[in-house]
Amino acid sequence: MSWEDNVRKVVPYTPGEQPKLDDIIKLNTNENPYPPAPAVQEILDSFDISLMRKYPDPNAQILVDALAKTYGVKSSQVFVGVGSDDVISMAFMTFFNGSKPILFPDVTYSFYDVWADVYRIPYRLIPLTDDFRIEPKDYAQENGGIIFPNPNAPTGVLESLGTIEEIISANPDSIVIVDEAYIDFGGMSALPLLDKYENLLIVQTFSKSRSMAGMRIGFAIGSGKLIRYMNDVKFSVNSYTMNQLTLLCGAKTLEDDAYFCNTTSKIIATREDAKTKLAELGFTFPDSYSNFIFAKHQTADAAMIFDQLKKCRIFVRYWNKPRISQYLRITVGTPQEMDRLYTALTEILAEEETA
Repeated sequence: MSWEDNVRKVVPYTPGEQPKLDDIIKLNTNENPYPPAPAVQEILDSFDISLMRKYPDPNAQILVDALAKTYGVKSSQVFVGVGSDDVISMAFMTFFNGSKPILFPDVTYSFYDVWADVYRIPYRLIPLTDDFRIEPKDYAQENGGIIFPNPNAPTGVLESLGTIEEIISANPDSIVIVDEAYIDFGGMSALPLLDKYENLLIVQTFSKSRSMAGMRIGFAIGSGKLIRYMNDVKFSVNSYTMNQLTLLCGAKTLEDDAYFCNTTSKIIATREDAKTKLAELGFTFPDSYSNFIFAKHQTADAAMIFDQLKKCRIFVRYWNKPRISQYLRITVGTPQEMDRLYTALTEILAEEETA
């Protein structure tokens, strides 16, 4: 027997490319094209570096309290972590410990099956409909927990609160996690359902709508009981998950609601314009309520378009997977970046047509 027989072997999550090139248009990882709120710069300029010699507050109280105030809940209902990935990973570790399989869509965030494999959690993929929607009755079966994004990633499809409530109410003995990484780009959060369902956990992030992917801030809101269970696990793994500077910047950016609304409004407007421009170029896509569009060309091959765009120094996301191998996920950039994308696509598609 070799030591390798005791190694936990998994197929890791593959993030979008982070090219180290100049003059590129990066539309592959759903980052916000605008800077964080100006107040973040104020924190960076005035930060006392002597604080770095001390451990940060393990309760992350300044950020927890700011989030509670912003979202109208009690501080005891808020959990924070190093990006929503950390928060969801902690939720998997905390809540998905039974012998029954957890359920999530077959076309969804590709980290879910990785976490399930790492933590040895059985899971079952539930197929989306042909138009990439969730069918609530498919989740009315025995399970050890449920998770899905809303809007979904990578499709951008938004489910109604009615659909979400139907799933939660049919599963009173399971924790239902709604991953709302993209909810600020046009959807309605499931937060109004929290008072009604103790088994609901909502996860959000500062990485998308608040332009802070580089600082890694995620949070969950749920019943006080759920949050206590998550904190018990967190303090058993790593008490000091968030650094001093991140806590201060995260709390401060929540104060600037006007900047937040202005930034998300600009992205929504650019997204709606992109729907028109991409349709004119022959693309079809589900209606997106996120900061990206999941597009398929009517005649041109997705892998070919992906490769040709890279030659133009424009990066989008492509998966060679069942059901989605002809789709490209295109992050909404600035209007100027999107214009360069449309120009490149026009040239690529014209060359393909004459080839």
